[in-house]
Amino acid sequence: MKGLEISGNPLTEDSPYGKAVVFNGINDGLFLAENPINNLQCFTIEMLIRPDSKGPFEQRFLHIGHIDSDRLLIELRLTEDNVWYLDTFILSGDNKTALIDSALTHPANEWYHVAMTLDSTGQMTNYVNGKKEMTGYVDFKPMTGEMSIGARRNKVSWYKGAIAKFDISPEVLNPERFIPF
Repeated sequence: MKGLEISGNPLTEDSPYGKAVVFNGINDGLFLAENPINNLQCFTIEMLIRPDSKGPFEQRFLHIGHIDSDRLLIELRLTEDNVWYLDTFILSGDNKTALIDSALTHPANEWYHVAMTLDSTGQMTNYVNGKKEMTGYVDFKPMTGEMSIGARRNKVSWYKGAIAKFDISPEVLNPERFIPF
């Protein structure tokens, strides 16, 4: 991969989905000088994740774009009860949309498929295990920048858990076309 920087010591382990990268929630992360959504008007981002218990409250496991301007984030909030809820966010120019609902919780320490889609009209939708959780709109313009996995690009909000699969499609996929889970 072009321009890969590894922070901390992410490990690998076997998972039901093949090898997974495990992040410690303190300083493990992957930082890449690439932007896989550069020039895309619509896309689907999918990941197979296992959020671990006893991690930080605010965890960003995918950051694409810039630190202080245009960016896309897929993250979670982990409660003291070790349940988490999804947060997907896009900032594009002066427009921003966050899809987050603290009532849509999931137990930690289990594997999940998470996805975010953006269509050409700006409709943004997030999913957990193929089930739509939220939809919103953003006036999206293709963004430049770089990418990080396991933390925000400025090395805060570290993710504690594992990631087994990561895929970006240059189209909006229906849940039946998601990565098998």
